Amino acid sequence: MSVNATIPPRSRERVAPLVACSECDALYAMAALPEGAVACCRRCGAVLYRGRRGTVERARALLAAALPLWAVANFLPFMTLDYEGREQGSTLLSGALALWQAGHGLLAAAVFLVMFLIPTVRLLAALWVLDPLARGRPRPASARVFREVERLHPWAMTEVYLLGVLVAWVKLRDLAEVHLGPALFAFVGVIVLLAAAEAVLEPLEVWQRLQPQARGDPGRLAASRNWSACDACRQLVRLPSTTPGVVLHCPRCEAVLHRRRPYAMARAWALLVAATALYVPANLLPVMRVTWFGRGEPDTILAGVRQLIETGMWPLAALVFFASMVVPVLKILGLALLLLSVHLRSRLRPRERTRLYRVVEAVGRWSMIDVFMIAILTALVGVGQVASIEPGRGATAFALVVILTMLASHSFDPRLIWDAVGTDHGRSPERP
Repeated sequence: MSVNATIPPRSRERVAPLVACSECDALYAMAALPEGAVACCRRCGAVLYRGRRGTVERARALLAAALPLWAVANFLPFMTLDYEGREQGSTLLSGALALWQAGHGLLAAAVFLVMFLIPTVRLLAALWVLDPLARGRPRPASARVFREVERLHPWAMTEVYLLGVLVAWVKLRDLAEVHLGPALFAFVGVIVLLAAAEAVLEPLEVWQRLQPQARGDPGRLAASRNWSACDACRQLVRLPSTTPGVVLHCPRCEAVLHRRRPYAMARAWALLVAATALYVPANLLPVMRVTWFGRGEPDTILAGVRQLIETGMWPLAALVFFASMVVPVLKILGLALLLLSVHLRSRLRPRERTRLYRVVEAVGRWSMIDVFMIAILTALVGVGQVASIEPGRGATAFALVVILTMLASHSFDPRLIWDAVGTDHGRSPERP
């Protein structure tokens, strides 16, 4: 049985809009901020909301400008390899197609999703929500759609793909002449416009326009403990007395309500163990095989870093080493530390542990650089009997490590860190 929860009734005294921190559950009365100011949680330091005006209109304009460039990036030539008059061209989707034709269906599906399908869906869905909202006529399903736009954000990896293009270009420039197509420049334009749209858009303003934040006295509401903050849109809702088995939905975005993410610890542990088990073969097995005049040579992630160093590309080598070797290890160790500390109900340094969670959540996606580089090289390097590059099993294992660690960090609930500490409600957020 599913029912909609209700917004808390207004108190007669303090009726300020309320916002709950998504990382520690501290409850605050919202205050008006000047343009450019940022309200942060006093307890864990998380950003609550920013003082911005007209962000919906500005973000809509930037996304509208990105849409035609995205079409150009997908349909015109992206890169062309020219070896002694023999040309091998590619489009943005050629990498995923080449992986599929090489028999690596799982790897091809992952690249297709995070490089093309999810960015396309997010761009179209965000415009579908923001355009009528900017004109004051939001569509009925806008809240549900925007909820998914926000949820898919970590999985849209266009900027990571661009770094993969850079690494592939460095590896190819000694093999043959590489021509950059108009699609690549359009792709860069899309990334710039999407980054600008993300920088100007304040998600809480979108939610406020769809349905205002609940109002009340944060101290009294926190003391009652019969409330929950929606994990998707951060609306504050009152939890009615219900029988077991009843599923409550947010009245604004219709997401299922939970005080804490269900089975957060069990899911995070399972995904982390699976990622750890795959990390060893991901680094020992070849990620690709380079064939040059009929002679093949396997290539691991570490061998690729060594090649970048030998060509004098020290900054790029350091970037690839950090993203592909250091980040996965630090993410696995960081998640293990967080999970163990919650399991032991540790009260030590909760603010620092929350900051660690924030870093782990942010950096994991950048490890896909090597996966994208392999997809690009597989599509480009097929010059008859002269040269070819084939993906190896290590590439699939490494992509699974990245995906599983991302899923593990998304499954973990940082509010569990603070459950052993106690409550902190009713104060105004701080401005850095």
